Amino acid sequence: MHADSPATEPTPVHDLDRASTRRDWLVRAAVCSLLPVALPTLAQPAGAAFHPTRSVRIVSPQQAGGSTDAILRPLAGKLAELWGQAVNIENKPGGGSIIATQTVVQAPPDGHTLGLAINSLTINPSLRSDLPYDTLSQLTPVTLIGSVTVALVVHASLGVDDLPGFVAYAKAKPGAVSWASLGIGTGGHVTGELLARRAGIDMVHVPFSGSSGAYRELLPGRVQAAFVVLESALPHLRNGTLRLLAVTDPRRNRQFPAVPTLAEHYPGLGYEGIFGIVAPAGLPPALLRALHADIVKILGDPEVREQLERQSMDVIAAPPQEFAQVIRREIEHWRVAVRESGAKLN
Repeated sequence: MHADSPATEPTPVHDLDRASTRRDWLVRAAVCSLLPVALPTLAQPAGAAFHPTRSVRIVSPQQAGGSTDAILRPLAGKLAELWGQAVNIENKPGGGSIIATQTVVQAPPDGHTLGLAINSLTINPSLRSDLPYDTLSQLTPVTLIGSVTVALVVHASLGVDDLPGFVAYAKAKPGAVSWASLGIGTGGHVTGELLARRAGIDMVHVPFSGSSGAYRELLPGRVQAAFVVLESALPHLRNGTLRLLAVTDPRRNRQFPAVPTLAEHYPGLGYEGIFGIVAPAGLPPALLRALHADIVKILGDPEVREQLERQSMDVIAAPPQEFAQVIRREIEHWRVAVRESGAKLN
C-alpha cells in the first residue's frame, strides 16, 4: 500500500470460517466513521485542502447504468460541488476490473484520478498470475466507503423458494442451470463456484461486466440464477419475477430477516461487497489527508447517506490505514476461497 500504511500487518485469515472476523474489521472501521475527521494520524494542517485544477475522474470497473453507478453518482455530484470541478464517473469494464485498476495505477498521483475498489481488487491477486500491477504497492487506499449486501436470486420460473430447493433442482438437472455473476473475478463468481463445489451441483457460469448486462438475461429467464446487489433486485422481487434465496453477508439482512445467509447452509461461505476509493501510489500525504477528509465530509451529508443506504449500503467511511488493513485481510480470505472453489478465468 502507500508508504504511510502501517508497517505491522494484521493476522492473516487462514480459513473461510473466519467470516465473523472479517465482519469485525469492517465494524471496527465503521466506529472510525463516528469519530471526528481529524484523527491523530490524519490530522489536517490548517489550510490543507484539495483544489483540483481540472475535472476529476472516478474510474469504475463495471458497466454504466448498474448498481455501482447508483452508488457513485451521489458521491460524485456532491464532490463536484465541493471542489468546483466536474467529477466524472469513467466506466472501464472488462478484465475482471484489471482495465479500470490499471488506468488508476498509471495515472499521476495528483488526486485527479481516483478508482473504485470492489471485491475483485482483492480477488485478482489469487485468481490471476499475470496482473500488470502490484495491488499492495501500486495503489493508495483513500477511504472505505462501505459495504453492500449481495444476494443469490433465482428466476421465479424455477419454482423454488429456498436454497435447498434450488440445490435439489440443480442436482436433478446437471448442467442445465446457468447462473450469472457481475464478472470474472468478482465475489459472486468465486462464491458461486464455491457453492457449486460445496453443494455438489453442476451449473454453468455466465459472467457479465456489471448488473445491467446480468439483468438483461436474468429477467427473461435465459439465465436462471445470479449473485447481485440486493437493492438492485428489489423491484423484481416485489413483482414476483425473481425470488431471494440467500444473502452473502455474515448476518441476516434487516429488510429480509426470514431469508438465511449462505453460511447458515454452508458454514464459512459468503462475503461482503466492499466499496472503496483508491488512488495511484505515491500520493502525497497531505493530499491523501485532504481527499479522505473531503470524501468523509460528503459521506456525512444526510442526502448522500440516505441515497447510499437506499442501495443497501452500510456506510463506513474508514480512514486509509483501516482500509489498507481491510484490503490485506480480504486478499487473504479470497486466496483460500479461490483455492477451494477451483474458480478459473474461463
